[in-house]
Amino acid sequence: MDLKKQFSDKALEDFKLIDQAVKEDDEQAFAMLMERYKRPVYHMVLKMVRNVDDAEDLTIEAFAKAFKNLHRFKKDYTFSTWLFRIATNNAIDFIRKKRLETMSLDTSFTDDNGEAVQIDVEDKNLNPQEEAIKSQKIELIQLFVTKLPAKYQRLVKLRYFEELSYEEIAKELDAPLGTVKAQLHRARELMYDLVKNKKEHI
Repeated sequence: MDLKKQFSDKALEDFKLIDQAVKEDDEQAFAMLMERYKRPVYHMVLKMVRNVDDAEDLTIEAFAKAFKNLHRFKKDYTFSTWLFRIATNNAIDFIRKKRLETMSLDTSFTDDNGEAVQIDVEDKNLNPQEEAIKSQKIELIQLFVTKLPAKYQRLVKLRYFEELSYEEIAKELDAPLGTVKAQLHRARELMYDLVKNKKEHI
């Protein structure tokens, strides 16, 4: 198969980065892949969930899952298509769980090659695969929590495990809402670093 005819230059660069990441465990390659797609994934998820904080959480989860399964990636389609599907499925799982009513669930997104990435949300029940994804997600966050500084661990547990709102966390910790938001933002940045640089721990 002549990859050059089938894929864009950007897609071919992604394939090289994936090879470096998987075969050489190159942290810089993981970092570059995240740098390329963090913003597009975030904006795509934000359109679906319409909440900045939830979109940031779901973006971290999408990259964690993608990097954990990067060795399984086949070059049959672009990395962006594969990553967007992971992020989309993750967001759909979240939306089903929260029962959010959104207008954008029938949208399709376009990858680097101009191919549509369809979103299928017909089935309202979690199937066994989705249940597995959900439990895998909790396992991933549990791994992160133990590596965060102590002051962030309680916050992250309340947000991700107990799924409290920011207001509920502020009340639980008797802390100002602004402080809770700032500290959770910092905790997210630390988790991005863990996903990006510490792949072997994920």
